[in-house]
Amino acid sequence: MVLKVDIGVFAHDEVQGIAAMVAELGRQDILLAPDIAARVLILANGCTDGTAAAAERASAAIGGRIEVVDLPEGGKSRTWNRFVHDLSRSDADILIFCDADIELPEPDSLSRLVRGLAARPSLWAFNSRPVKDLVHRPEGLSRLDRLIAASSGMLDDWKTAICGQLYAMRADSARSLHLPIGLPVEDGFLRAMILTDALTAPEDTGLIDGGTVWHVYASERSIGALIRHQTRIVIGSAVNAACFAHLRDLPRRARRPELTRAAGDEEWLRRVIRQRLPALPWGYVPAHFLFKRLARLVQNPRDLLRPRRLFVAIAGFGFDLIVYLNAQIRMARGVGAGHW
Repeated sequence: MVLKVDIGVFAHDEVQGIAAMVAELGRQDILLAPDIAARVLILANGCTDGTAAAAERASAAIGGRIEVVDLPEGGKSRTWNRFVHDLSRSDADILIFCDADIELPEPDSLSRLVRGLAARPSLWAFNSRPVKDLVHRPEGLSRLDRLIAASSGMLDDWKTAICGQLYAMRADSARSLHLPIGLPVEDGFLRAMILTDALTAPEDTGLIDGGTVWHVYASERSIGALIRHQTRIVIGSAVNAACFAHLRDLPRRARRPELTRAAGDEEWLRRVIRQRLPALPWGYVPAHFLFKRLARLVQNPRDLLRPRRLFVAIAGFGFDLIVYLNAQIRMARGVGAGHW
């Protein structure tokens, strides 16, 4: 049996790196695998810097094997909906979601992702393990770089999360879902939708897993950039929580149709935020975003006896406090719904 696989590469203002990404994709053995009929789409969305044209030139240099779609409207959740419901082949078996700014160090990364998912019929999604470039290339790091590298993997179990940088989904499972336009953090929202079948069933963490596939992503390299990045993540998570509360207040049979409406309504997310936030007693951002690093430390008491781990955790909590307060202030000023 030949698996039909569509690969969507999400690119927003990536003109500086898109040619390198297209070249990496061209080296992936999935394009030549006899048991996989692969199609690659560069999803240039809302770009203002010539990303689509650069991708076209890069594709031509490798024989035109990669298609480029120039989407005038940006936003990752919007583009996710377009790829899943409009641009992918209607008879595709598996969809791969890939960011344009990552590295694929191994030429069989995408084919192994497909085969890993295909071998597990009970799964909806199969993850690639994210690896910071600071960890992948540790030479010549500054003290701050080493601290950032040391904090890798402390907060999330990547196998049961959705890392939006690179993952695969069964096409029929993906098509059963829609994402609201404007989500600041779409992968956390998608994870909840997968594990609960759009909030219509009890959570089942057995629907997502990962294997040996990995990819490299560029870490933020300054305190200011880290704060901005993490503030977006925290705001996105708070927005997701408001969306979940809104959906759970609806009758179960109405939740999936509501998601379909949210994928076509530019104002849906803003209305939900205005209705749900701030909420007592914590305001815009639930407290667990502040204390989750310390909670992980308490769950692993041996780390309390490891000075390096303890130092990283304490320093991390101080960082989380700054991010938490920054997120509260920004959301109070109206930051929330938005693209990318």
